[in-house]
Amino acid sequence: MWRIKIYFFVILYSGALTCQSQNRIQAFEMNERLGKGINMGNSFEAPSETAWGNPWDPEYFRIMSELGFSHVRLPVRWEPVDRSMAADPYTVFPEFLNRIQEVVDTALKYKLHIIVNMHHHEALYEDPAGQKERFLSQWYQIADHFKDYPDSLLFEVLNEPHGNLSSGLWNEFFSNALAEIRKTNPDRIVLMGTADYGGLGGIVHLQIPDDEYLILSVHYYNPFTFTHQGAEWVGDQSNEWLGTEWNDTEADRETVASEFAYALQFSDSLHIPLHVGEFGAYEKADLDSRVRWTTFLARWFELQNMSWAYWEFSAGFGIYDPTTKQFLTPLVDALLHDEMPEPVPVQAIPVYTSDFSGGTDGWSLNNQGGAAGSLSASGGKLNVSITNGGTEAWHVQLVKTNIPLEKDKMYRVSFNARATAGRSATFYAGKNGDPWNAYSGYNGISISTNEAVYTFTFTMNNPTDMSARLVFDLGLDTTGVSISAVKLEELKIVVTSLDDVIQEPRVTVYPNPFDTFLYVKDPGRYDRMEVFDLKGRLCKSSPLDHGDNKISMEYLPRGLYVLRLSGNGAHQTLKIVRE
Repeated sequence: MWRIKIYFFVILYSGALTCQSQNRIQAFEMNERLGKGINMGNSFEAPSETAWGNPWDPEYFRIMSELGFSHVRLPVRWEPVDRSMAADPYTVFPEFLNRIQEVVDTALKYKLHIIVNMHHHEALYEDPAGQKERFLSQWYQIADHFKDYPDSLLFEVLNEPHGNLSSGLWNEFFSNALAEIRKTNPDRIVLMGTADYGGLGGIVHLQIPDDEYLILSVHYYNPFTFTHQGAEWVGDQSNEWLGTEWNDTEADRETVASEFAYALQFSDSLHIPLHVGEFGAYEKADLDSRVRWTTFLARWFELQNMSWAYWEFSAGFGIYDPTTKQFLTPLVDALLHDEMPEPVPVQAIPVYTSDFSGGTDGWSLNNQGGAAGSLSASGGKLNVSITNGGTEAWHVQLVKTNIPLEKDKMYRVSFNARATAGRSATFYAGKNGDPWNAYSGYNGISISTNEAVYTFTFTMNNPTDMSARLVFDLGLDTTGVSISAVKLEELKIVVTSLDDVIQEPRVTVYPNPFDTFLYVKDPGRYDRMEVFDLKGRLCKSSPLDHGDNKISMEYLPRGLYVLRLSGNGAHQTLKIVRE
């Protein structure tokens, strides 16, 4: 755990969690064997192997193994017409099964465990009932084909169920597919993901089958506005997120712990191991932030005894350039070698603090699309009662307006929540008007019958909005919710001197934080300045003259740095921030 501060969210859950008889000893042992992994993404889950410009090369598995990865996750799209039949008997063509077998054999050759999944089954998401027979037939054929393979081959039933494949249907479909697999693979480890795109918010709806050989798999891409900035497939709004940084602050780490709290309790209560099947930040984010985010998550997952698979090897999120055959070394080190540093301290400045002692404090409940519910305040809490959840999550919205958010500032939102039974919800800060977009990204949460603390951080990348809104999307469910202690805070990075050898008198360095230029006034004995990032890499070096020195920092990304002044056997160090 990190050493400055550690935040535990100790929550006793009831309702959704029930006692299970399984020990799942082999599953936990397998999860430990899986350890550190990586996805062979944008290859076999594309419409064809070459469609997305990242065809598989057998050498990639050798490279993965030599780097030190223990497993590879293989996303596979099984439904294209040249791979399988769309009509009864739904045959998966032998040529394609043999091609996937070649990939599996190569992984095993290089001592990699391999997880084979079903990915991008668009027809199933659109028409679950009409595609169910095909889905189950495909899994019977896949399982039968690989029935004699060693246990280092694992199956993952479906990637990110969503659309019309609801959380309720997903429980049914997974159980049915597992039954097909068990006909020929009675003790092979199988991974179960979550509905609602595989995120943490879908865990509360899961019904884990009575099976000893299961691992729970989730995906994590938060903050989404950081990990998917500039991602073309997300939409034009992703361009508004360009420049979003992840600074590894105390508040950032609180958010991760808060978001995983329910998953960890679920894993412990149902005695099922936890695997993070995807996490990664797109290449348009600055590399230093990607390294900080990846380092912290990889080490933190390991501390929680989770296995993980980074998304992905050789495309837009990747660690390897197949054209130049070069590694993105800082990201490789973040995944496999770097230790978790201490977090960056922050100062919190209150912006809004709820007070429900005398009423709803300006919050309102908006019902749309046939949804119905009511809002009251008692005991210092907002209480939401829902009689009709509508057909979309936004059909029931708990909203607070006139929230000031300023461009480029960092914020933290925290609140307490409980529900009358286990349920999911979505929270965000966003525009109070068309196009009703989320400034913070959409944060899915799982709410239990015991009150818990939730916290999120985000950077306001949009223009200043002095009348924004805080929103809880509570539709699609009639389970009641209580909310209290809502707080919005502006966060500022605390700039402190390092505990290093400091010679007197100290040199004046200003402004701090700075923008384009940094000034060093009368450096005395010092004749050189160097600027390092938080990984100790040299970013800037410049000689110093007597008098005032004006130094351009134009090309440094925004963030926290260490300034070192040196000369004549002496030196000073200071933390500096570019805003």
